[in-house]
Amino acid sequence: MSARPPSLLLVCMGNICRSPLAEGIFRHRAAETGLELELDSAGTHAYHIGHPPDARARRVARERGLSIDTLSARQVVAADFQRFDHILVADRMNLDELNRRFPRHADRAQLLLAFCGISPETEVPDPYYGEYADFESVFELLDRAARGALTRLRKG
Repeated sequence: MSARPPSLLLVCMGNICRSPLAEGIFRHRAAETGLELELDSAGTHAYHIGHPPDARARRVARERGLSIDTLSARQVVAADFQRFDHILVADRMNLDELNRRFPRHADRAQLLLAFCGISPETEVPDPYYGEYADFESVFELLDRAARGALTRLRKG
């Protein structure tokens, strides 16, 4: 009987920009390295439930050889804290929101970039109100994060 693969939930505010990009990138990098992971993404807010990722997020992913077109936004639920080994959040505001909504699980969620070894204080900026170049920058940051996370998970 084999052990269950590590599981990660990637979280941002609406689950249409940062977290679906992160999910797509993490899936792609894990497949490249042969590391089996359970991945999903969700938002702290219900603004976009059932909607696909932002068109700019889908475009930046496609231009880099991966698709997030089939993903749809959902909101974090209490059961996620039992299902996932790691709840990785894009920024402090959304980390605080999770801790407010799910105080029993406040120790389970952490900043994404801290987990990935990039910086304990740095946040993934929200590109939603920005230009396309902001989505490109976020993609590059999340790609770096995925590589760091996979290195950490391979080491155990």
